[in-house]
Amino acid sequence: MVANISELVRKKPYVLLFLLLFALVFAILFVVRSSTEPNRLLASENRTAEANKPAPDANDKTGQDSKDKEIPRPDHSHPAFKQRQGDREKMVARQIESRGVSDPNVLLSLRTVPRHEFVRSGDYFRAYWDSPIPIGLGQTISQPYIVGYMTEALKLDPHSRVFEVGTGSGYQAAVCAEIAREVYTIEIIEALAESAKKRLKELGYGNVFVKAGDGYYGWEEKAPFDAIIVTAAAGVVPPPLIRQLKPGGVMILPLGSPFGHQTLVLITKDDKGKVRSKSLLPVRFVPMVGRVSE
Repeated sequence: MVANISELVRKKPYVLLFLLLFALVFAILFVVRSSTEPNRLLASENRTAEANKPAPDANDKTGQDSKDKEIPRPDHSHPAFKQRQGDREKMVARQIESRGVSDPNVLLSLRTVPRHEFVRSGDYFRAYWDSPIPIGLGQTISQPYIVGYMTEALKLDPHSRVFEVGTGSGYQAAVCAEIAREVYTIEIIEALAESAKKRLKELGYGNVFVKAGDGYYGWEEKAPFDAIIVTAAAGVVPPPLIRQLKPGGVMILPLGSPFGHQTLVLITKDDKGKVRSKSLLPVRFVPMVGRVSE
């Protein structure tokens, strides 16, 4: 057999060339197939893994600069927005507008946010009364007039970045979110932070971001802020909040003893960084706890 092949090659050398070319083509096809099939499998596995990753939490903006992102406006599709509209109209007319709050954006916000969704079920009937209401764990939802007054003092517009200390039920954050571009709010009581985050998400406030923590330190990675609102009384203004207030920004907070006299104070920072304060009116808030109380 070998002799026959040798004789064939000697007589017809092009046969050997054909055999060599055939072997070379076969070898190339084998290598290409072996190298490409595993890569296609890995790409498919990666795509599957990506598709099965959980959707990011609306409150988790780690590594993302919200100033470069499209922030959603509040979604009013929840049934609560159509409920008790008459009660909100009366609340605004009798308790807020009649006392001098006149900013049309603030008044519209208070007419829009369903305050009854931010109180406990047992307090549903008095959600629009002219008084603060306990929400549990020693905290309250502020009197509607105070919410309106403090919100108006911030002079919010659709470009504002707001920081709130003391999320509580989330009502004040929702009122601000109806006007401002985005609201960052921090609550030291973790259970309240979690319930507020859930409530705000269900109501469609995709421009409110909640976290549990000590408001004394602010929210450094999201600063600077155009407006800061503190809804708990402290004896001093936390220095980190002053630093995180943008030049030209406004802060409002109650100052004074947790068990004595408290005054609502407006703090401004001009374009050169100079800080000024102005006393507004006597108030009564729950005390701010954490680092500020040490």
